[in-house]
Amino acid sequence: MMEPEQIVKTSTAGKGAAKAVGAIDVGANALRMVIAEVDREGRIEVLERLHRAVRLGQDTFRRGRLGGQSMRAAVQVLRDFRQLLDLYSVEKTRAVATSAVREASNADTFLDRVFMATRLNIEVIDTSEESRLTVSAVRQAVRDLLGINHRTTLIADVGGGSTLLTLLQDGEIATSQSLRLGSIRLQEVFATSEETPQRSAEMLRHHISNVISTSQSSMRLEGIQSFVAVGGDARFAAREVGVPTESPDLVTIDQQAFNQLVDRCEQHTAEELSKRYGLPFAEAETLNPALRVYQVLLEKTQIRQMIVSHVSMRDGLLLELAREVTGREDTTLLAGIIHSATALAEKYRVDLDHARNVADVAVRLFDYLQVDHGLSPRHRVLLRVAGLLHEIGSFVSSRAHHKHSEYLIANSEIFGLNRQEIALVSQIARYHRRSVPRSSHVAYMALPREARVVVNKLAALLRVADALVRGHSRTTPEVRFERQGDEFIVSLGGASDVLLEERAIATKGDLFEDIYGMKIRLEPA
Repeated sequence: MMEPEQIVKTSTAGKGAAKAVGAIDVGANALRMVIAEVDREGRIEVLERLHRAVRLGQDTFRRGRLGGQSMRAAVQVLRDFRQLLDLYSVEKTRAVATSAVREASNADTFLDRVFMATRLNIEVIDTSEESRLTVSAVRQAVRDLLGINHRTTLIADVGGGSTLLTLLQDGEIATSQSLRLGSIRLQEVFATSEETPQRSAEMLRHHISNVISTSQSSMRLEGIQSFVAVGGDARFAAREVGVPTESPDLVTIDQQAFNQLVDRCEQHTAEELSKRYGLPFAEAETLNPALRVYQVLLEKTQIRQMIVSHVSMRDGLLLELAREVTGREDTTLLAGIIHSATALAEKYRVDLDHARNVADVAVRLFDYLQVDHGLSPRHRVLLRVAGLLHEIGSFVSSRAHHKHSEYLIANSEIFGLNRQEIALVSQIARYHRRSVPRSSHVAYMALPREARVVVNKLAALLRVADALVRGHSRTTPEVRFERQGDEFIVSLGGASDVLLEERAIATKGDLFEDIYGMKIRLEPA
């Protein structure tokens, strides 16, 4: 059994409904786990934090696949994690993998081996989900300190495989982006160079600067008012040259002091850094590339001070697990999802008035028919997103635009939604018009049966909502619902003639009748 990185002794006496949860991060440089206890109010108390270095990213970024030795090492570590989870009687665990597994051609083989050995179902998350979890933890730690939630703030997390950038405007997520500037990835590229250390450092700086400059077409760094750094290498800098703040989770670093630290570190080999600063060799080996990424970002933003947060993506996982076991919702996350979906709709020049009206009516139907469909609040969010995006395919062509909508959504990133949820949204939007789901539709049939049922239920509501909004492009129609036997009566306020809507319902109401067993009848209010 491994030795824990940190153990926080705690008493469970009198906690009653407290539940143990576990968060596992299968990263490019290490495997990490946090076990915590969540009380009925959602308060989190960490029991253990564990860290074991396994260089999965070294294989993936060099050869495109996970090596046999690193896979065996990772499986053994996860076996140890499983034993601790059982020892603490953990009720809910979420295990995620990032770039090293995400980009590996044999990822499925690795995930299957882990499941057979440990019963852990590891979820490979995309960059938007990584960013969301990290930002959630940062916002929880920052709260109202240092004015971060009232400014334009950049949050940068330099990991082993990528650098995640998230822009906050007044505390809300405006945009996020992933750059292929991970510390292991950079170390693999430049460690094999035959150039002198000085020349290699110069090439590294030039490469990082070019990648960041290219990214500014979609994320402008000028005008940033606060810069928050997240990650192990940023925490190293905070230990060496940081200045404490009133929060134990936040440290500030002056730009000049940080530049001097980077210059000192670049003069040493990995072996020397390991001895000088007491770092594990695996961390010392990738320290300089990571520090250089933070330095270039700091220069691009023209900010004189960097704020380092001690939280990580795993803290975001814990917050999410706490909400799940207590049944609480993250209203900030929901706002971020809608903001991201709206931005995507604007990108493809959607009529936002119409889209919002359709989404509003769709969720009203969802709420009224809750007993009939039995779906969760999360499905309600997916329906609203599908309502906002159902017509983005018109950007490609007005002909068969529902199919273009499906493709564009399926191949887009929506902050706060994972790939499975985005696939659901794409299918819901695809069936807002024309054909209902059929067994001949490949993408629909590729979904698990449970997911296809969700698509049917939500697409039926979206089709009706789209029909009811006909003729109300600028304002949401006043609608009232009533059930009378096998009829679903919709009263349209402010309408003396519902002929247009009746024709639309005649075309689109078939799926609703099949799924909910009621025929729609329209009436002027």
